[in-house]
Amino acid sequence: MKKGFVLLLTLASLPLLFSQCSVNKQLAQAKALGDCRYSIASADSVYLAGVDIRQFRKIEDLNPAKFPRLAAGLLTRNVPLDARINLDITNPTNRLAGIDQLEYKILLAGQELFTGFLNQRIEVQPGGGRARVPVRINANAYQLFTDPKTRDAFGQLVQNLSGAQDTKPSKLTIKIKPTLALGNKQINYPGYITIDQEVTNKILLGQ
Repeated sequence: MKKGFVLLLTLASLPLLFSQCSVNKQLAQAKALGDCRYSIASADSVYLAGVDIRQFRKIEDLNPAKFPRLAAGLLTRNVPLDARINLDITNPTNRLAGIDQLEYKILLAGQELFTGFLNQRIEVQPGGGRARVPVRINANAYQLFTDPKTRDAFGQLVQNLSGAQDTKPSKLTIKIKPTLALGNKQINYPGYITIDQEVTNKILLGQ
């Protein structure tokens, strides 16, 4: 009778033990992800107001008179910026780094450009393993385009993304917050993993 009671208690506690084990595993992998190295490898599929970014090779090209869709966007205060930034993650630790979901923010000159959510498994093997993660941007660039505090920085970013020559590097900041799954609940990783990087005119070529 006593043995049966102990067995019943053990079976009853198994879901809790498995749940705790799963959380601990996720925490360990998320912590290893925080210890990884990050770099912006390349960018592609970049469009501003529906125009291929490669058409803005000179600052003078950002002329609404030449691009009706850009002019319409400025009038309606909606200038869509669509891009894919490819982020390389290198794991120098001896632990598997991984997460199933993460939130990310992209900033330019301290101004938030876009906030997104990536719902896919990211896994980076230990001992120098690498993974490339595509990060999408679908943002309204009107404020960046018109605000005197960010206008010059945004113009430089557009030129760098277009592959223009003789352009100063642009400083982008990407903030990543892994999200842990606990049953039907989500637990955010404490703080953000912050990547500051200068983006040059070679980014479209992945150089």
